[in-house]
Amino acid sequence: MPVTRRRRFWWIAGAAVAVVLAAAVAVTAIAFPSVAATTCPGCYGLERIAPGVYAEPGLAPAERRRVTEAVAQANERVRAFFGGRVTAPDVLVCLTDGCYRRIGGGGERGIAVLNRSVMLSPRGVDPVIASHELTHVELHARLDGAGVPQWFDEGLAVLVSDDPRYLAPAGERCLRAPRGALPDTLDGWLRAASADPQTYADAACQVHRWVTANGGEKAVAGLIERLASGQPFPSTR
Repeated sequence: MPVTRRRRFWWIAGAAVAVVLAAAVAVTAIAFPSVAATTCPGCYGLERIAPGVYAEPGLAPAERRRVTEAVAQANERVRAFFGGRVTAPDVLVCLTDGCYRRIGGGGERGIAVLNRSVMLSPRGVDPVIASHELTHVELHARLDGAGVPQWFDEGLAVLVSDDPRYLAPAGERCLRAPRGALPDTLDGWLRAASADPQTYADAACQVHRWVTANGGEKAVAGLIERLASGQPFPSTR
């Protein structure tokens, strides 16, 4: 192929790749705004207000303090439970519903996006909700591709976050004991929790009792190591 034709071929090929990539970015931004927002918070109008923390611009000093303190306390809860951190996910925080809708949020208080970032709605700017979502990210990173039943995933997040809606403050912390098998799959969990939000209390009770019976928080670390090494999830019922 002559040099001129070869150059033209590579220019056309490069232009085609650029078009495909641009189209892919546009589709992602439209179809999956939460993924795009956590990848580029600034593209969605958020500004960095602390390391790894992004929020709407123009917040009053008290609002900025509220956001940064909630995320800091949440990070500390996760760090204390796991005995350290292997993750440092970005946290995107919205104090208005319009902001949260713009970054792809829905009716939830908060959500872990692809188990690598966290988004908090105006109703989720507190250490409980933030640490719940951060626990999902930390757990899945430590599992290194291994899986756990969805009830364990959610129950552990309630336990780490110390959520008073679903756990008693001390002693026998179960507000409601599970009355049957809890959902193992995400779809099953979403259906059950939508029908009865206290399904979170059931899962938290089951995880709490297992942790207590097996020596405390270190039992969770041991379980995660075994699962990450390829062992199956044990029966905890």
